[in-house]
Amino acid sequence: MATSAKLIIAAQFYPPDPTTTAVYVGRIAESLARDRHVVVISATPGSRVVGQTGKPEVVELKNWNPRKSAIVRRAAAICLLAAQMFVSVLRRTRSGDIVFCVTTPFTLPYAVLLAARLRRAKTMLLIYDLYPEALEAAGIVSSNSLAVRLIRFANTLLFRRVDAIVVIGRDVPPLIEKYRGVAAEQLRYIPNWALIQIGYREIDPASRFRAPDSSKLIVGMSGNLGFTHDPVTVFEAARILRDRKDIHFILSGWGVGWATLNDLYSMDRLENVTILKPVPEDELVEFLSAADLWVIPYRRRVTGVSIPSRLYNILAIGRPVVITSEASSEGALVLGEAAIGWIVPPETPAELARAIREAADDRQATKDKGVRAAGVAEKYHEDTALARYRQAVNEVDQAMLR
Repeated sequence: MATSAKLIIAAQFYPPDPTTTAVYVGRIAESLARDRHVVVISATPGSRVVGQTGKPEVVELKNWNPRKSAIVRRAAAICLLAAQMFVSVLRRTRSGDIVFCVTTPFTLPYAVLLAARLRRAKTMLLIYDLYPEALEAAGIVSSNSLAVRLIRFANTLLFRRVDAIVVIGRDVPPLIEKYRGVAAEQLRYIPNWALIQIGYREIDPASRFRAPDSSKLIVGMSGNLGFTHDPVTVFEAARILRDRKDIHFILSGWGVGWATLNDLYSMDRLENVTILKPVPEDELVEFLSAADLWVIPYRRRVTGVSIPSRLYNILAIGRPVVITSEASSEGALVLGEAAIGWIVPPETPAELARAIREAADDRQATKDKGVRAAGVAEKYHEDTALARYRQAVNEVDQAMLR
């Protein structure tokens, strides 16, 4: 049943942007529009939608998007976007509305939720990446720097005033609750979900991604490698395993980590490593199904900071995973639910090589882990997650009415 409270979603990325964040936000907005009037304020070209019954209305802002290497320009661009969002939210929000903001870029929530408070609207925050913790984990800033102290101060003011904070990992609440004034009842844990159909896929020996020798154990790594990921550990593990003729690595993706990986490969072209261009979306299922084992490499101290959304797609096709992270991370918790992979300490190539060697030495046990993985993926289903988003918004709406 539709309600009178309008929901405004502020997000930089929205379909047709192909990023995972855009896809998730698009699905969330579509689901929430079943119950109420939803207005999405987006900075994605081509996202504007007007007047479709039962669909979100999408307001498109013009966005300046300098290349990633232009750090000063990118900093100016995200500040400009925050200012544009502030004005747009302030114009469209009324008392009684709900404003839901995504933490991308990290400057967005401060501007958006300030505008919402000025209009006496309720506020919700969806945390995909937690700053400054992500910057600290990546080694970009030190924990005692002025920038970190300022962001933490701003977070303290922000978090204590938000009506609901949605986190996608069980490892995030301990970090949020360190901020003074945050109450446990503000937090809602709603994990991401598989974006492909769930079901175990048999290995296809004829797959072009397994060529030229399909009998080998294929170890895959894919997706966006950001500052919190550690491709060096994967490459060094491949170097350790270079004499194992029955193991081969197939790596494909994008992001700053892939530049590092390509540099390593150019200096030492390991025969057991194949690096591919990013695999198109329509070939993703074929690519994920081609490997026997997948690796998700994280740096130290990223627990609660970065959640491996790609994990759910890997589980959905029925493959085990090796994740390099602390045991308390969301990825490690998922893998531990039914013994569907290996958890190794971050930044330890020898330990990663040991886990891969174990997978190669008992191929049937590795396959059994994959079969169980597809079963675990059913727990992370789109319908379940979207129902929880609708429940969270309704709870904020009802709290406003009381």
